[in-house]
Amino acid sequence: MSIAVIPSRFGSSRFEGKPLALIAGKPMIQRVYEQASKARNITKVVVATDDQRIFDTVTGFGGQAVMTASELKSGTDRVAKTAEILGLGQDDIIVNVQGDQPLFDPACLDELLAPFAGDPDLGMSTLAYRITNPRELTDPTDVKVCFDRNGFALYFSRSRIPFPRDGETGVATYKHLGFYAYKKSFLDTIAALPVSELENIEKLEQLRVLEYGHRIKVVVTEHDSPEVDLPEDIARLEQHLNNQS
Repeated sequence: MSIAVIPSRFGSSRFEGKPLALIAGKPMIQRVYEQASKARNITKVVVATDDQRIFDTVTGFGGQAVMTASELKSGTDRVAKTAEILGLGQDDIIVNVQGDQPLFDPACLDELLAPFAGDPDLGMSTLAYRITNPRELTDPTDVKVCFDRNGFALYFSRSRIPFPRDGETGVATYKHLGFYAYKKSFLDTIAALPVSELENIEKLEQLRVLEYGHRIKVVVTEHDSPEVDLPEDIARLEQHLNNQS
């Protein structure tokens, strides 16, 4: 069974109440939920929140939500707790869906799940997109990832990696989209690990996985997924929606 979990907190230092912000008339959390529900290989979609307003909004549009403790420190911890609440089995796969990327292509979730079919020992996968916007190369809010010849992550950073020492020569740079898929057994393992040094420095929780010697399969997708960091980003996404209609 494959379940999509959307961690969703009301509090945010840069955008309070972001999950409930309206995008073309719908709360952002509803748009994320509806996109996740369109994935072919997702059995169920659940919002994991610590806020009654988000919970009520999700159940109000017919979605499923669970309440989790506010003191959980990361999205991974919230997803792990949700898997426990739902009583998932050790071989079930949980997809961690970013709650601030309301226009993602549902095919991305199916792409995340695909590597598990061919590798029974795989514990975790994530998504990357080849950067085409020059601004994203140096913007620290756009996390970069590089990976080995077998498609496993070498490092994630807010800086540009790899850095082209001799100047621009068509070097491919990949943006990390922040979606993850894990086997329940592996999710329990990484959620129990202490915060790592690199994770603390870059403020990127996926570095905990690498620093403790585990693998992350990187799936390169053709689908970009713009995110909402600040209130002014909403107008840009609404324009994108208008262009699609």
